[in-house]
Amino acid sequence: MIFFSSKKPFLKDLIPTNFVDIHSHVLFGIDDGAKTIEDSKYLLTEMKNLGFSKVITTPHTIANVWKNTPESITQKHTEVIQKLPNETKDLDLKCASEYLMDDEFLLKVKENKILPLKDNFVLVEMSYINPPMQLFDIIFELQLAGYVPVLAHPERYVFYHNNLEHYEKLKKAGCYFQVNLLSTVGYYGEPVAKMAQKLLEKEMIDFVGSDIHHKNHIEAFQKRILFKNTETLARAFENNAYFG
Repeated sequence: MIFFSSKKPFLKDLIPTNFVDIHSHVLFGIDDGAKTIEDSKYLLTEMKNLGFSKVITTPHTIANVWKNTPESITQKHTEVIQKLPNETKDLDLKCASEYLMDDEFLLKVKENKILPLKDNFVLVEMSYINPPMQLFDIIFELQLAGYVPVLAHPERYVFYHNNLEHYEKLKKAGCYFQVNLLSTVGYYGEPVAKMAQKLLEKEMIDFVGSDIHHKNHIEAFQKRILFKNTETLARAFENNAYFG
């Protein structure tokens, strides 16, 4: 990558004391994250080794794909705690969900069948192909119901990359932005890394998340980030303390 330098810090070294992660997929057998209880154990152990102190894990809720509910997620959370008492106690494992914004999500909002990160903050995402046609209606209805949208990995929506005004419009509509930490090391490719850098430089990023699914994600924390100025990234790390 053209902005790579060996003098830039390793991602793992930027994790602050008492870091609270608000985006991961460590509950086994419930989405595209951990597949087995052994996977869950490995991920939780390695997250602890990286310096995480609390994990709010966020299984996907996607119509016709991952049909999770607050009940199914909390049941799996309880099962993992029972099977991995030491690992889950060390990391203070909690649970929420990452919701794809679609018509079914809107029904869940209206029926108050939402599992938030904390208080009224809800982690949401879009398709990587295109935004929903009713995107701003969904955001409005979410807020009308008393929730605050936290948009997961905005830097990964490549259909917005050519026009920063799309991001500005989402911010004005009341969305908080959560950058994926692995975007800063180029895990998802150079265009995503550059957009993460741009959003950070514009001070548009509010929170960070690991979005850890598997071993490769854990190993990527050993890489160097791709830009020197980490001040806004450090502030986003600090903002995660709200969820502690």
